[in-house]
Amino acid sequence: MANSSLPLARFKVLDLTRVRSGPTCVKVLADWGADVIKIEMPPKPGQDDGYTGSRDSADFQNLHRNKRSMTLNLKEADGKEIFYKMVEDADVVVENYRPDVKHRLGIGYEALKAINPGIILGSISGFGQDGPYAGRPGVDQIAQGMGGFMSVTGLPGQGPVRAGTAISDLTCGMNCATAILIALLQREETGKGQWVHTSLLESQIALMDFQMARYLIEDDVPEQAGNNHPKSTPTGVFKTEDGYINIAAGGQQMWSRLCDGLGAQVLFDNSDYKTAADRLAHRDQLNDDLAKYTVTKTSVDWVDQLNEKGVPCGPIYKVDETFADPQVKHLGIARSFEHPKRGEMTVVGQPFQLSGSDPAIRKATPECGEDTEEVLQAAGYDADTIAGFRDRGVV
Repeated sequence: MANSSLPLARFKVLDLTRVRSGPTCVKVLADWGADVIKIEMPPKPGQDDGYTGSRDSADFQNLHRNKRSMTLNLKEADGKEIFYKMVEDADVVVENYRPDVKHRLGIGYEALKAINPGIILGSISGFGQDGPYAGRPGVDQIAQGMGGFMSVTGLPGQGPVRAGTAISDLTCGMNCATAILIALLQREETGKGQWVHTSLLESQIALMDFQMARYLIEDDVPEQAGNNHPKSTPTGVFKTEDGYINIAAGGQQMWSRLCDGLGAQVLFDNSDYKTAADRLAHRDQLNDDLAKYTVTKTSVDWVDQLNEKGVPCGPIYKVDETFADPQVKHLGIARSFEHPKRGEMTVVGQPFQLSGSDPAIRKATPECGEDTEEVLQAAGYDADTIAGFRDRGVV
């Protein structure tokens, strides 16, 4: 399924991933043109992918587009030999098993490197490839908790709160894709592949960014701040006549613009709010005072009025409202294509754009094993041999 007009078209990727973090990584490679072969166990009745649901679910369809699919039982000797043969001309293998599984299957980096010194193995785990927690099962919510995220999310005193989406899974997948692309660039100079790996825990910690830096550099342990920015105010959620808006007016210039936009000169002149430090010290009082102004007009009115003054202000949408927004429509992140069974389908596209390439949805998520024969024939196996593999449960 490679497309020669896309930047990753020259690369072949063997995809051993499942659930979310691994498929998120591979989705980046597939959307930008790599020839991705999703390798799956021969199916069992009623089998699904756990957290992402059945194959026909919106989640699964969004994650696995632009790939081919083959079935292959890596626990069978013949299955392993087929995989080794495919590694010979592959560029990348991606997996998100528990760290020990690939070694038990005989497909760890050293085994793959012996077959193809240029191979890049991308590995995702819950907690790292070694260390005291390496063998533990790892999922997004566990990483959110251990990575400190749940301790700073939610209202003060509310207790731990998870994010509304799988942030460590998604970030980890994108981090692994970045690492793979870096390794491919380095291979152009060295001629050698390498093993790149990341974990949900590392990715969650890195995602916390300045909150973690506060502790590491200043020994300041962040706490829950609700909808307020931990250090910059007024930045938060404000009630309007018909809903809520976000306002971000940190710094003296933005504070002046906000007061001007609200017609609140009395707040600008208030000695409690004179400096950024004063406003932070009196944040709750300031938020209450600002709300007396914001409730007097609709959200649309304030968004327009404050943006005209150069104050960052935006609506707070439900998901359907997000996709109805004219700027979101203009960006084209909702990508439609023709699904062979369901007709027109729309999925979430890539969140960045290249002036020289457009990563269209070229192929719907394949049925399990849809391309097995095609892949095996390309690897040199004839029809009788493939039939024998099927009879023995190898594919």
